[in-house]
Order: sequence, then C-alpha cells, then structure tokens
Amino acid sequence: RPDGGTYELDNIMTTTLDDKQQAEVRRHKIGFVFQFFHLVPRLTAEQNVELPLVLAGVEKNERSRRVRKTLQAFSIEDRARHRPDQLSGGQRQRVAIARATIMEPSVILADEPTGNLDRASGNDVVEILEELNRQSITLIMVTHDPELGGRAKRRIKMVDGRIEDDTG
Repeated sequence: RPDGGTYELDNIMTTTLDDKQQAEVRRHKIGFVFQFFHLVPRLTAEQNVELPLVLAGVEKNERSRRVRKTLQAFSIEDRARHRPDQLSGGQRQRVAIARATIMEPSVILADEPTGNLDRASGNDVVEILEELNRQSITLIMVTHDPELGGRAKRRIKMVDGRIEDDTG
C-alpha cells in the first residue's frame, strides 16, 4: 500500500480496496509485460495466453475464440502449440504481450520489455506496444534504454526512488 496519496483507475479508488478487491482490479484492468517473459514453461503459447481467462472463469468456447483472435493479432498463431523453450525471444515476448492483453486491460505495465531481445525483435515489440497505446491502452514502461525512452509521449526520470524530471 502507498504511504501517501491516492490512485484511481477507471473511476475506482484503488487505495481504499482490500487485498482481494485489489487483486480483482489487477486481474481485469492491468496487463503485465516483463523482461524475462514469465511464461509457464510446461504450457504452450496458446495455454499461456489463455491462463488469465481460465483464472477469471471465462467459458471455454469464449476463451478459445479470444485466444485465437489474440494470437492472430500478434502474428503468433503458427506458434500456438509450441512451449516457451521452442520459441525465439521475440516470439516469447509476443506471447507475453498477448497474455497481458487478453483481458482487455486499461493499463499495461511493461518492465524492460526489450531487455532480453535483439535490436530487431525489440523494435517489433515496441511497435506492438505503441500500437496498443494508440488503441487507448495506457502504457507505462520502465527502461534504462535512452533510445526506447525517447520514443515515449511522456518521460518521467527517477533517481533513487524520486522523480528527477517529468516531461508531462
């Protein structure tokens, strides 16, 4: 919990919610993308993308429809039955982004999303994230890459846990 201030997401005052309610907001309103992907190793790409829908209790036919649509949107439908160890780094990150967006979140939190990728794959991932942002999804990205940071509409520089500069 924050030690000061408030945070509102989609007209929900999150700082007043109990732990269960906060988990519900995270599950439905926030997608997470990590540097190290955090895919479940024994699950296929399709199953990794489907996982948030299973946890949310979405009906099987609806899950299948949404997973198919999402895999197509990220150009990884041909990798649907592959496990993470059978995918390239760029493909793993596409699966991770697909999983992060399957619940149609309002916000995506991306922690060094290109940190484990070669330059070309990293650029592809950034273009995907920027397109999601153009579709009115708020994108909050943490990076140490000045070139990547320079692409942001707004940049907040933090040093030792404090805001040093804010272009907004």
